[in-house]
Amino acid sequence: MCGIAGTIDFRNAVDERTLGTMIGLVDYRGPDAMGTYFDRKLGVGLAHARLSIIDLSNGKQPMSNDDGSLWITFNGEIFNYIELRAALMSRGYKFKTQSDTEVILRMYEEKGEDCVKDFNGQWAFAIWDAKRRKLFLSRDRVGVRPLFYRWTPKNFLFASEIKSLLAHPGTERAIDLEALDQIFTFWHTLPPKTMFKNICELPPGHSMAVEGGKLRVWRYWQLDYSSIDWQMAEDEAAAQLLDLLGDAARVRLRSDVPVGAYLSGGLDSSLVTALTMRYCGDRLRTFSVTFEDSEFDESSYQNDVVNFLGTAHTSVHCTYQDICDIFPQVIWHTEKAILRTAPAPLYLLSRHVRDNGFKVVLTGEGSDEFLGGYDIFKEAKIRRFWSVNPSSRYRPLLLKRLYPYLGNLQRQPAAYLQAFFHLNSSRRDHPFFSHLPRWELTSKLKALLLDSVKHDLENSAYMEMQSRLPEAYVQWDGFSQAQYLEANGLLPGYILSSQGDRMSMAHSVEGRYPFLDHRVIEYTCKIPPKLKMKVLNEKYILKKTAGSLIPSSVKNRPKQPYRAPDARSFFDPQSQRARTSYVDELLSRDAILASGIFDSRAIEKLADRARKGQITGARESMALVGVVSTQLVIEQFINNLRRCN
Repeated sequence: MCGIAGTIDFRNAVDERTLGTMIGLVDYRGPDAMGTYFDRKLGVGLAHARLSIIDLSNGKQPMSNDDGSLWITFNGEIFNYIELRAALMSRGYKFKTQSDTEVILRMYEEKGEDCVKDFNGQWAFAIWDAKRRKLFLSRDRVGVRPLFYRWTPKNFLFASEIKSLLAHPGTERAIDLEALDQIFTFWHTLPPKTMFKNICELPPGHSMAVEGGKLRVWRYWQLDYSSIDWQMAEDEAAAQLLDLLGDAARVRLRSDVPVGAYLSGGLDSSLVTALTMRYCGDRLRTFSVTFEDSEFDESSYQNDVVNFLGTAHTSVHCTYQDICDIFPQVIWHTEKAILRTAPAPLYLLSRHVRDNGFKVVLTGEGSDEFLGGYDIFKEAKIRRFWSVNPSSRYRPLLLKRLYPYLGNLQRQPAAYLQAFFHLNSSRRDHPFFSHLPRWELTSKLKALLLDSVKHDLENSAYMEMQSRLPEAYVQWDGFSQAQYLEANGLLPGYILSSQGDRMSMAHSVEGRYPFLDHRVIEYTCKIPPKLKMKVLNEKYILKKTAGSLIPSSVKNRPKQPYRAPDARSFFDPQSQRARTSYVDELLSRDAILASGIFDSRAIEKLADRARKGQITGARESMALVGVVSTQLVIEQFINNLRRCN
């Protein structure tokens, strides 16, 4: 995994020093080597920061083809590069390296822009095609690896991270309030929008080209739930899923450096670990995070898996103070506001992995989105069931059973639950039925905004989201619609970015995701919802797939979403003080007024409640984290772009 950056100056001028600064800001993504290529006649520059994982001695980038007409800078892995290389050699292609980077170049020579359809991997790359005077860029199907760009009449810039683009002297540094509105609704922005004005994100499953002074963007892959096999048998589904997951894990072990695995104590990471061990010659190293607060700690389940599988295991312990101390670094890497502190422990975990000499880990992300693991899927099912008989006294009790860890919810009467969960028979056909309670709870954070800011937003987030839905969406069943919203939105926009790539690559660690192999995804889209969630038994087919590969205590445990302490990470309720001085500084009246986004009186009240330990609900917790992270974005990227270590 690596960091990439590049420029095209349409006036044919090359600013080599600025490109060096751009790639230097993300050198943690690739600390093993730095490289640049310049086409000075055409004003093109490519840069690369390398994390050496495959072909350690010969995979340096930017890399060219034989005659120097193609140059590539590549972040990611093409896991089926061995098979593609063999096929290309059978057609007469010769190779100078054993790297997957060279395979991309040869595939582009063979198939042009369509080459990406043959890749099984996670990537963001740019190829400079000198003969055609074209820059071709692509991003993997589900958005594991990031790619950002800025387009003006004068130049085109691209990079792995936004900070590289902000380092260019021609880039305006300003918050995009519509993007902030989207984060305060969905937890993520809607590509191509980012939190910064005029800086765009290439959406997952898309490619783009800059040619003849024009920009062209197109989709090459799309999630599709139109081919569900409603008659699929359980045994058939479990057997096929096991074969696909096993092979997905196998190809993700292709590496010239040691590979470990994250072990959370849940079903997904435990199964990935078990499958990985089939192909490991040595004792597999596993890594986990444990918590000071027992509400979030899963160490007992982690230990069950370690003892059952016999992995060589270590963990990093996370306290309230740890989260507070590292939160500025976390936001330096997320490059956007976040509403939970959950990325912070993963930042500590990746540092622990790197300190133990590992660059690559396999993880279990993607299972919940594609196999029906989240509570939001259960919640939508219960709400539909309740809406058939709204006057029922017993059906709403299922919602209380669903969230036993939410004390406030347990104390509420049915009338409150009916309003909170938007129980209305006329809304059962709403395209966002499954997500309305979550999004509207999150949207309450916007009450903290200045009236002038709220006026400018005009509540366009829902309309923008609806405009992105595929044509076939309305024909899908409700369960599949909910899965699409998670897999196409929250997964790339938050899980794989703020909790994934950004936290692991902060310490030069590459995450690999067997559940996100496109063969696995496309197969899960055919599995009927009744096998993904049997009544309210989430990930039913995956549990059947796991069989005896993992301990029953983990396979049959209730679903516990990964969370971390929020408000208590910033304020100690015993001393009624901020755990670190920067929290008070960011929430001070002067700082809030200077940002020009939030109502200073509302923030003062919120901070006072947090200081006294009076924040217990999700809304205020998200609000506090959202304000602190937004203020950090302004301080670190708008007021003064400075590296936060």
